[in-house]
Amino acid sequence: MTGVAAPTRPGFSEYLADLNRAQKSGAGVPAYTRWVNRRLARGVAASAAALGLTPNAVTILSAGLSAVGLAVMIVFEPSWWSALVTAALLAAGYVFDSADGQVARLTGASSPAGEWLDHVVDAIRTPAIHLSVAVAVMLHRPDLIWLAIVALLFTVMSVGQFMSQILAEQLVRNRGGEAAEASGARKSLLLLPTDTGILCWSFAFWAAPAVFFVVYAALFIINTVHTAASMRRKYRKLAAS
Repeated sequence: MTGVAAPTRPGFSEYLADLNRAQKSGAGVPAYTRWVNRRLARGVAASAAALGLTPNAVTILSAGLSAVGLAVMIVFEPSWWSALVTAALLAAGYVFDSADGQVARLTGASSPAGEWLDHVVDAIRTPAIHLSVAVAVMLHRPDLIWLAIVALLFTVMSVGQFMSQILAEQLVRNRGGEAAEASGARKSLLLLPTDTGILCWSFAFWAAPAVFFVVYAALFIINTVHTAASMRRKYRKLAAS
């Protein structure tokens, strides 16, 4: 009796082609995420699916890359090598964070548990980045106490922004609506300072903490203004629905 051959898993090229045909709209998405991170994430997702990795495995890899990057910043004195390693690992973690959902769609492995894990990792990583800045400052450059204070304020703001975004999406979805997206490349470029990828690469300036302070503080101010406007817009939309 001849056995039935097991179905062959598609390869990298097939998976990548599937992803390229089914990309979400880039409308209203910050430029780095739209044109760099998503492109890299498609490659990671196609590779992960071809290797048989699960979406949860990709999520865990994302968390691990980010955690190692933050550990490097905390453990080692500020230097160009430690700054670049931190920035590169945080950026890689962001790529994998964007890839896990694509792996789920490719392999038909989407699940509430996987979505929950993804959000939990993001909810931990979001404040951990800024809290790590505060810790690293106090360990290596206590003279820059203002940078630690900005990092703590950035923590509060980023957690509020994360919860605002997640809750607004769920509430709109529960009411049977869809979140409206702004369109155009100009909008994506204007949102560049609010891009998570830009925050990740800003850590390349950690080699010169005084310069990093200026860059980081500027990102904090811009993101605070954007978050306040976004929250106001979401509240008015939900109040009118």
